[in-house]
Amino acid sequence: MKKYLLLQGFFLWLISAAQVTAQGLSASEIVRKADEKFNGEKSSYSIMSMTIVRPTWQRTIEFKSWTLGRDYALTLITAPARDAGQSFLKRKNEMWNWNPSINRLIKLPPSMMSQGWMGSDYTNDDIMRESSVVNDYEHEFAGEEVINGRECYKIRMTAKKDASVIWGQQIRWIDKKDFLFLKAELYDEDGMLVRTETGSEIKMMDGRNIPTRIELIPSEEQGKKTIVTIKEIKFNIPVTEDFFSQQNMRTIR
Repeated sequence: MKKYLLLQGFFLWLISAAQVTAQGLSASEIVRKADEKFNGEKSSYSIMSMTIVRPTWQRTIEFKSWTLGRDYALTLITAPARDAGQSFLKRKNEMWNWNPSINRLIKLPPSMMSQGWMGSDYTNDDIMRESSVVNDYEHEFAGEEVINGRECYKIRMTAKKDASVIWGQQIRWIDKKDFLFLKAELYDEDGMLVRTETGSEIKMMDGRNIPTRIELIPSEEQGKKTIVTIKEIKFNIPVTEDFFSQQNMRTIR
């Protein structure tokens, strides 16, 4: 009996130890470091392009984005000409769209968070960073794999019961060396795979390595994908809450 208890204790220790990496980090800490690596610990400014690919056509949208934590975000469309000047604002749990061509400010209801942003495979939630991979999910190790020659932690993320999120579960592959999101599988509440994302073309930007090409492929829509290219990014910029105003979304350039 004593021998059995010792063996039981040993296996419980192994299970517990599997939740901590050789670096002494938990799955949640790894996700947090990866999130901060890409989004900045406090704020960010970026210039990006987004190419929407469909079986018979494709188009590219260019935009600038400013963020402050999880609560504030402002995105300005700069091209093509027909869409230029449109902006999207998030302040805490409220979101708006400004369309200069019709001189109209529209408040986006929560039901629109899962809709495609500018006709892409990305949702409004993705672009405006409504949900948090750090705070809205439980994290656990699911193994290790090599992605594009880089050793990665494979981490399963399950949505918390009280979290208002689109994805019921995510699996993310995070580079061990630089804490980069290199691959993600996103599942709905029924456990069905909805889309896969991959990060590549790692470059040094503002003092840190990040993937500058992100490709999103829907699972059940053959021939469709969305490619985001990061052209410039700055982290922890000096910006305050006042910057994220309805007035500024009309005049920002």
